[in-house]
Amino acid sequence: MATVELTNDNFKDVVSQGGTVFVDFWASWCGPCRMFAPVFEQASEQHPDITFGKVNTEEQVELAQTFGISSIPTLMAVRDGVVLYAEPGALPAQAFEQLISKVREVDMDEVRREITRAS
Repeated sequence: MATVELTNDNFKDVVSQGGTVFVDFWASWCGPCRMFAPVFEQASEQHPDITFGKVNTEEQVELAQTFGISSIPTLMAVRDGVVLYAEPGALPAQAFEQLISKVREVDMDEVRREITRAS
């Protein structure tokens, strides 16, 4: 699956649709972003059951500010509308695959219980 361009208009719909979404916050002038882009694209082709979206922080300033993105690239993992991971830095392909596996393994029922307890 190709990556999806995320904007203020479609971000909420894409991320809240259920399932897993990986979001890459990037900018064209960012060297590490350009290095991570093929890793992200390759993962999107290898995992068609996952949505992979990209946020161009230069064009989507409000969206980047909403999530407090101060360093790019920043990778975010969302599952069933819950942010499970959000960290700056470009991951090598193997580390990204490990993150994908870990996100798949998360017990979302337990996460929802923890969210309920915390509120």
